[in-house]
Amino acid sequence: MFRRLRRVTMTIRGQITIIILVALVTIVTMGDAVERWARKDLAAPDLENIAEKLNAIAELLGPASPEERQIILTNARRAKWDIELAPAATVSRFAGASSRQSFLDIAAARLFPPDNEPPIGGWQTFLDDRRVIAARVDDATIVITSGFPDSMLSSAFLGRGPYYFVAFFVLIGFFFIFAIRAITEPIRRIAHAAGVSDITTGSPVFPEQGTIEIVALARALNGMRRRIGLMIEARTRMLRGIGHDLRTPLTRLKLRVERMEESARKDALLSDIDRIESLLVESLNYLRNDYATEMIELVDVASILQTVCSEFADIGHAVRYTGPNRLLARCRPLSITRAVSNLCDNAVKFSGKAEVTMVERPEAVMIVVEDDGPGIPRELRERVLEPFFKSDQSRAEGGFGLGLSIVADIIHSHQGTLELRQRTPRGLSVVLTIPR
Repeated sequence: MFRRLRRVTMTIRGQITIIILVALVTIVTMGDAVERWARKDLAAPDLENIAEKLNAIAELLGPASPEERQIILTNARRAKWDIELAPAATVSRFAGASSRQSFLDIAAARLFPPDNEPPIGGWQTFLDDRRVIAARVDDATIVITSGFPDSMLSSAFLGRGPYYFVAFFVLIGFFFIFAIRAITEPIRRIAHAAGVSDITTGSPVFPEQGTIEIVALARALNGMRRRIGLMIEARTRMLRGIGHDLRTPLTRLKLRVERMEESARKDALLSDIDRIESLLVESLNYLRNDYATEMIELVDVASILQTVCSEFADIGHAVRYTGPNRLLARCRPLSITRAVSNLCDNAVKFSGKAEVTMVERPEAVMIVVEDDGPGIPRELRERVLEPFFKSDQSRAEGGFGLGLSIVADIIHSHQGTLELRQRTPRGLSVVLTIPR
């Protein structure tokens, strides 16, 4: 039973139910305390203040003549007091034994408990559904006021207001805490894990923590991730096997063609065989995907770029580096070398030269590779990042459409971005942004 109860409390539905129950208990407890505080600290002091002032007026009216009493009442009314004199017999009717009187007495007792009674010489009662305070002037005359200041809190507020106030903030507070702890934070962790994880690694990355529903979601995502990884691995093994199996018959075919007599047909066949071999090599390199398993480490990115540019310059290509001499960042050094080399190779192929620039930013490293080639039309810039896609309209010569795809995969494995821009007046600018 306890195990089942614990399981229920681990669900979102169960936790919401617990929150509502705890909130109700808190509302009842705190509401009563707030009501007592409101009555004691808000209602009683104002009531006592009014009663004391009314007694002072009654003391002035006692020895005064009728004309002087009228002057005193006029001055009190100018001070915003709704005050009048009444015969004592009129007020005595309020203290009779009628049913209306009994109800008013009960209501007055409820609204003003004994510990909050006004001072001696004044009392509260109800007159024509109005709350009034009366004070005796002499045996035959009573002074009555019913115009209480705005600071007096109504009984309706003091009776129900604290509960409404506490209920609103307690429920909002509990649900806010619950939303952060049980829903928002686990989903944020799952979203973060989905954004930074690599599908090629088999270990689970979605944290299986939180309510039962969140744990079930994380387990399902981890299972789906494993299945996708196994599917990609099986596809890669199959394509690698096909590629290696094709290289043997291609080698035999090439040897047989080379034994043929010299002719234009022989040269064409050898050219086709070389292209097929190049396609196989490039495809196998793409499927190798070694950048996904390479460890991330703190390296000098500036040194990597300078080395790549120097290697191209050593074989006669105009490749120039511009940027800081030293810049440390966390990345996969071999993968970054491969990505920049692919971009420089494309730039040299289509324009004869390349310019490599690195810009340091607080949270990222920006690498820009530019050339003066034909560029890539805006409508094709997303498609050229797809494997085996070639733009027939611009950079159509050579290659099999895998260079930019490899670069994009490498940058995405670093949680970075790749952007293709048109260079003015002509050429292509490839901007790589890698988080530090």
